[in-house]
Amino acid sequence: MSEVRAAVLRERDGAMPVETLELPPPGPGQVRVKLAAAGVCHSDLSLANGTLRQQFPVVLGHEGAGTVVELGPDVAGVAVGDHVVLNWSPSCGLCWFCLAGEPYLCEHGADGGATPYATAGGDPVYPGLGTAAFATETNVGANACIPLPADVPMEEAALLGCAVLTGVGAVTNAARVQPGQSVVVIGLGGVGLAALQGARIAGASVIVAVDPAEAKHELAQRLGATHALVPSDSLGKQIRSLTGGRGADHAIECVGRAGTIRTAWSIVRRGGRATIVGLGAPSDTLTFNALEVAYFARSLAGCMYGNSNPAADVPKLLDLHRTGRLDLRSLVTEHRPLSEVDVAFADLRSGTGARTLITF
Repeated sequence: MSEVRAAVLRERDGAMPVETLELPPPGPGQVRVKLAAAGVCHSDLSLANGTLRQQFPVVLGHEGAGTVVELGPDVAGVAVGDHVVLNWSPSCGLCWFCLAGEPYLCEHGADGGATPYATAGGDPVYPGLGTAAFATETNVGANACIPLPADVPMEEAALLGCAVLTGVGAVTNAARVQPGQSVVVIGLGGVGLAALQGARIAGASVIVAVDPAEAKHELAQRLGATHALVPSDSLGKQIRSLTGGRGADHAIECVGRAGTIRTAWSIVRRGGRATIVGLGAPSDTLTFNALEVAYFARSLAGCMYGNSNPAADVPKLLDLHRTGRLDLRSLVTEHRPLSEVDVAFADLRSGTGARTLITF
């Protein structure tokens, strides 16, 4: 057993004090990763507040990067000293979805978080989304490690593990935005800001950022938005005025609420597409009337993990970063130590900033 430090959540919506964990050696097919940085994602908040199901006690954090420091038995393709980005939903490569070219829907992608991985004060502790990145070190499957070139700062690369893969992937893989099309992005957290960049990279002509926090609008426009709006009863009219009276070709919803999903559907043109990225509560119900679905001929589609294949898509994103087309650094609006995870969550609840990065 090794002693590591981690932010432990023991009950729903509780505090996350830093505790000492007893972490066993990596098992067969596993590696030990020493974390350099971990992003604080809205999905972590959804696990903490019960929107998404989670067993306790738990160490959250799934958007991480670090260095491999130990190998378990039967590990191939990963070496001690490698820099890696964590993949919180590693695909098995063998289930129906993987064989159908949809690894983001792998039947076993969430298996890593189903059993305890460490103990704290004698209590078994679960790894949030299989990664437990709010800790100085963690054990993950070797297949959850995406190689990272040594010339890329890990503090920037950590965001590739979730926000950037999800946001850019929603635009390029799921919505398949084409040059000259119009795109509206609803919600300007890390995922939404990455989606804005994805729309710009895809060559969209009109890119509208929508968020009630006007403090985020300047950053949104710097990253690619041609217009920035606040939600209002006149939002649909404003969008139509920017898109020839039709409505947007695409809306990317990055909030995960029935109201914003309904807005995304309503602001796209006839024949347009609303791509839903945000994960909401099962009790938050969305309704349509029986006429509008066929009449408007719109598409409403979910998007899981940016419909991405991380092993293939992360290198593409790194190439975009190297050439200056993808700005990772600007997505981070706050750096905090592990002891301030609770402060980072408070900022997330209030909608302050974009991405907070926990640095070790």
